Amino acid sequence: MKQHNHLFTSESVTEGHPDKIADQISDAILDAIMAKDPLGRVACETAVTTGLAFVIGEITTDTYVEMRDIIRDTIEQAGYDHPGFGFDAETCGVIVSIQKQSPDIAQGVDAGGAGDQGMMFGFACDETPELMPMPIQLAHQLARQLARVRKDKTLAYLGPDGKTQVTIEYVDGRPRRVDTVVLSAQHTEDVSLDRIRDDLRELVLEQVVPAKMLDQRSTIHVNPTGRFVLGGPRADAGVTGRKIIVDSYGGYARHGGGCFSGKDPSKVDRSGAYAARYVAKNIVAAGLASHCEIQVAYAIGVRRPVSIFVETFGTERVPVATIEQLVNKHFDLSPLEIIRELELRRPIYKQTAAYGHFGRSDLDLPWERTDKADLLAAEAGVQRLQVVESQDG
Repeated sequence: MKQHNHLFTSESVTEGHPDKIADQISDAILDAIMAKDPLGRVACETAVTTGLAFVIGEITTDTYVEMRDIIRDTIEQAGYDHPGFGFDAETCGVIVSIQKQSPDIAQGVDAGGAGDQGMMFGFACDETPELMPMPIQLAHQLARQLARVRKDKTLAYLGPDGKTQVTIEYVDGRPRRVDTVVLSAQHTEDVSLDRIRDDLRELVLEQVVPAKMLDQRSTIHVNPTGRFVLGGPRADAGVTGRKIIVDSYGGYARHGGGCFSGKDPSKVDRSGAYAARYVAKNIVAAGLASHCEIQVAYAIGVRRPVSIFVETFGTERVPVATIEQLVNKHFDLSPLEIIRELELRRPIYKQTAAYGHFGRSDLDLPWERTDKADLLAAEAGVQRLQVVESQDG
């Protein structure tokens, strides 16, 4: 039988990418408020550009946090701790313009309803131990490795900004090999392109991508323009919520359009997407399907979802109707119950603002737990999926 082949590509970025700086600032402010006022309402947007960080939004809280200090600390932690790369935490300008949440929105949320209308998607598949699509998972691991060798001074010439991209060849729907990898890393003036290419192949690519996934046809691009000295906010303005595909599934699954960062859990853009991932991951971990996508949708101020949709792409091992019944029986997707079950009123968000919100084996994130998989498998009468633990950390 003839095999069907196709290529699929996903990208990631490092914590020093301008859009990710913005995401991290927004979530750092959220965490600071959650630490003191778990019931605080936060909708915080950030923009960064040459020499300037600008934070706007709506925040309602009984506590006080020093936002300017949080902003500067976050920029420094992202790697911009001196003027050499054109953006410096100590000297950049900081502008903050915050107002309270609209009382018209607040009255619906206070009653336990969703903070907005919208639809969210969650996804899981059995391509990796983290139950994530392989292209985005490898792209994130490469981006984290880029940051790691910069921060530990293994490659001291690297700058904070960087991007990765991975193309996987699929054969009959299963990942077979790495077709193309792109590594783009900011660097100082005094290093040659040949050295960068040799170093990133050895110390980044080969540390992440399994050798068995590479072959003579695999193409590796390292800084393909030849030069990446000017980067970060000096080269490109960054804005909160502009890397939503990097944050989720790398385009492998659908996305409702709402970003995560800077939003407290009453915003279903965030909590609904986390809950949908939790449901999908438990379904795949239970062995009910090898691929599962969950859509959940809400109306502002309404407690119950207006719809829940289960898609298994023909990979189900039990009837989809059975899976739907199990979802309705064992997962309460009302906003208040999501917040309670996933313990979302905690300062846990900044750590998700770079390298993905899902598939994070390096973090203990409640929506990544598979604590209902055994129950689902038992009630469906199937054997639970056996997963090899990830070594990523």
